[in-house]
Amino acid sequence: MSDPALPDLDPVIHAQARLRVVSALSQLHEDDRIVFPKLQEILRMTPGNLSVHLRKLEDAGYVEVQKTHRGRTPATLVRLTRRGRLAFDDYVTALRALLRPAKEP
Repeated sequence: MSDPALPDLDPVIHAQARLRVVSALSQLHEDDRIVFPKLQEILRMTPGNLSVHLRKLEDAGYVEVQKTHRGRTPATLVRLTRRGRLAFDDYVTALRALLRPAKEP
């Protein structure tokens, strides 16, 4: 049973790899997208591992993955959705609350 005084951390974001993904995407401007290989390079993740975590975040509505072409070359663009930004902000707020020293009764 959780303590009502302590906030819950979003389990979708809380996994280490997904936290890294959301944190990296939160650094982009709201409407900016990053190409999959660049995000993979920044996070030092394998394509398969990154894809699995992006799918989980996409299913939660936190990221948008867009498959397109640049010329004749396929490209996958990723961005944090508004819902994802709000969820990340809530996560950071909850984490800060957990890290604050407990108040004396």
